[in-house]
Amino acid sequence: MAVMDSSAVNLESAPALCPRCGKPPALCVCENIAAIDNRIALVILQHPQEQDRELGTARLTALHLKHATLKIGLSWPSLAKALGRPVDPKRWAVLYLGSVSRKTLPANREIVALDSKGAPLDDQDKILEEIEGIVLLDGSWSQAKALWWRNPWVLKCRRIALNPKQRSRYGNLRREPRYEGLSTLEAAALCLSQLGAQPEIAAALTRSFGLLLTRYRGATTQRN
Repeated sequence: MAVMDSSAVNLESAPALCPRCGKPPALCVCENIAAIDNRIALVILQHPQEQDRELGTARLTALHLKHATLKIGLSWPSLAKALGRPVDPKRWAVLYLGSVSRKTLPANREIVALDSKGAPLDDQDKILEEIEGIVLLDGSWSQAKALWWRNPWVLKCRRIALNPKQRSRYGNLRREPRYEGLSTLEAAALCLSQLGAQPEIAAALTRSFGLLLTRYRGATTQRN
């Protein structure tokens, strides 16, 4: 079952928000969500200042998955503490591009395993096949960097980067400074569908994301 951190959204101060996704009624897409039994587990560590109730996708991503955990904060003693259960960090991967240039990543791979210096590792297939869980850092580039450095246990995990074939569907709603910058939902869809051989995850997440963006644009047009 997907686990939500109790501090994710303060509903008492915003009773009109959906109690599941935390979004205003006009943007709620909960009626289309059925949790998928994902083979690759997921934990999302969200920076406290990245609680975007309208366009943020961390909470929406976790709702789609039976094995997902969403935590909000700056640091945790270990991956096991963040997950709330024993875990082998060597079988988990942290998605973090850092200062790595997209030009150094293999053009034929959308998910790339990196060494400690950010260089692509040899034997990519074997490394990626051994991954049983993904850690996503939810926030801006600077916020993700802060989460990376505030949690030294991430160095015990594998490090991966994304080299997506397509840019984020946010488009001009939320411009990313780099081509490979995806929403948390899009990053999860790519990682879990490919590493877990579950294309239905990408289909479901992409469908909900598209509906969210359509409703947001519609609501914005009405306000204007």
